[in-house]
Amino acid sequence: MFQKLSKTTFSSGKLWVRLALLAVLLTFVATLALFLASAKQATFFQLSKPEDKQASKPDDKKEEDCSCEAKAPPDVVAIVNGVSIAKRDIEEPTKDRVLNLQRQVIEARNRALDLLINSKVMEAEAKKRGISVVKLIDEEVKSKVKEPTEAGAQAFYGQNKGRIQADFKERQDDIIDYLRTQRVREEVKEVNKYAHQLRAAAEVKILVEKITPPKSESDRAHVLASVNGESITLGDVEDALRPLVFNVQKEVYDLRKRELDLIINGMLLEQEAYKRKITSRSLLEAEVTSKVKKITEEDARALYEQNKEKAGTDYAHSRDRIIQYLQDREQQNAEEAFAGRLRQAASIQVFLTPPDPPVYAIATDDQPSKGRQDAPVTIIEFTDHECPGCAQAQPIIEKLMKEYDGRMRLVVRDFPLEQHENAFKAAEAAEAAREQGKYWEYVALLLPNRSALGVDKLKEYASQIGLDRKKFDAALDSGKFADKVQRDLRDGWRLGINSTPTVFVNGQRIGEMNYESLKVAIEAALKEEAKKE
Repeated sequence: MFQKLSKTTFSSGKLWVRLALLAVLLTFVATLALFLASAKQATFFQLSKPEDKQASKPDDKKEEDCSCEAKAPPDVVAIVNGVSIAKRDIEEPTKDRVLNLQRQVIEARNRALDLLINSKVMEAEAKKRGISVVKLIDEEVKSKVKEPTEAGAQAFYGQNKGRIQADFKERQDDIIDYLRTQRVREEVKEVNKYAHQLRAAAEVKILVEKITPPKSESDRAHVLASVNGESITLGDVEDALRPLVFNVQKEVYDLRKRELDLIINGMLLEQEAYKRKITSRSLLEAEVTSKVKKITEEDARALYEQNKEKAGTDYAHSRDRIIQYLQDREQQNAEEAFAGRLRQAASIQVFLTPPDPPVYAIATDDQPSKGRQDAPVTIIEFTDHECPGCAQAQPIIEKLMKEYDGRMRLVVRDFPLEQHENAFKAAEAAEAAREQGKYWEYVALLLPNRSALGVDKLKEYASQIGLDRKKFDAALDSGKFADKVQRDLRDGWRLGINSTPTVFVNGQRIGEMNYESLKVAIEAALKEEAKKE
């Protein structure tokens, strides 16, 4: 019952992490156990030499090529104080994990055609009925899947009371969130089921048995299937996979980089130990372990008190695990600091390079925007008017708009998240306000009032900025702009977006949504544009 939840295209990153923790066990103890596991993995030194590691057993089965290796590591990935580290030293320990990641691309490629066909038949059905795809799903799927209720949450609690270890009232909201996510998963199944029903009545031709990645640019034009005479090409599939491929490339790089850092730190440790004529373990004991602060009862009690509301258990039951977690964290911090000192005094050259993030061509036509149309930098923000993170991002973007006045254009696209029940309608309302030329005035009211975005409130805000209420209400009640919001959602899904705010600078996705990261990205984009002149 409490198995880890997978992320769906409907859920935000923060939500699925929180629900995954809930699914493991709805207690503070479980959260600390996860912290502890992470701390144990984050050791900064590799005491054994690369060649001492047990080699993986050869696999007779030939692995299918995922065609997603960004840059193969060079034969020598680093030189540390004149000593080379070979590619095989980082590839062998990470081989199985890399293959598992790359299999995700292979499996996704095999499923992609089916999903593209489903998408097209649903779009065709929605068009035939004169409604949006969102409305179609509401009518044919969502109305048939029950919304979680307090009674249902109570029943779930009764079945799992022994494992939850907390009063129902303390965990009611979390349980309903968990059941709601289960409902979303059920909806996804029903959507696929409904799409296959539509396929039976459509003219669908599948022209290939298996999809293999293109070997040349011309291969992208190869037609894989047609839906009512409309072709789906290999290029369509590869474009749909681009976000996943980059994520896999990034994770593979991160795996190899972590392994390389371990080896580098281990070499530096051994070299320093050799200088001092002691063993590596003795050096670690002297410079790290012996200097680590001993966690006290007061330290453990303080952490417990900070998280008491989430605890679900008393201090006595949590004490030992909290102390262990804090002690491991102190050890980790001390190891990291010592590794940093060794690196500062060493000559280190690293030749492993991260993958280049893809540059996406994102439509900006008929979207709300600020700034010159021909500005050298275009920021595209996928937003949700009910999202706290979007509210925090707004002053950052406004500050940068002033700093780069004339050189930066802002384009906003909608990405209402499934867990925000009023966000989709709020996005429609913003479009209805834009129809009357007051988009920015209207959205300025939404984020500060994101907890009050029911239809009546949305109409009230329209009055506050002097909109024609008759015209606004008619547009909102009829769902006039639902298709526009759905278009943004669909484009966002194709870009691999699953949380908000998600920001692109000249087509490149920004990893961290903060002032510093955005400013660095804008400066880099300005330099790139200057080179083209």
